[in-house]
Amino acid sequence: MKIQIKKLHPKAQIPKYQTQGAAGFDLCALKDYVLEAGKSALIQTGLAISIPEGYELQIRPRSGLALKHGVSVLNAPGTIDSDYRGEIMVLLINHSDVDFTISSKDRIAQGVINKVYQADFIETQELDTTLRGEGGFGSSGKQ
Repeated sequence: MKIQIKKLHPKAQIPKYQTQGAAGFDLCALKDYVLEAGKSALIQTGLAISIPEGYELQIRPRSGLALKHGVSVLNAPGTIDSDYRGEIMVLLINHSDVDFTISSKDRIAQGVINKVYQADFIETQELDTTLRGEGGFGSSGKQ
């Protein structure tokens, strides 16, 4: 799959897959930033992308940042729709009790391209029945 990507700033980093089998590619910060403890912020990537119709770009956390620093993508996974052409921004949150320093070009999140299926919704008065029924929020097992 070929995807067009545009640098909105000369310092922006074109994403890369780190291994041949990687599902996600790294997104990098455009600028230095201090993500305060317990706070969230939109981090610029300096990139815009043209996702083919029928696909989306999901923005996901990097496991190392989450494990080592408590930093994650707040709305994980974030979705970039195929018709969006603005700058890719990453909404990070610092769950730790210490400030986290982001340097320009640091890998801050990963992106994954996924197929999108749109449903045709059909209004009905009755739904089919299942064994589970309306049980939710822990109803199918130990809480």
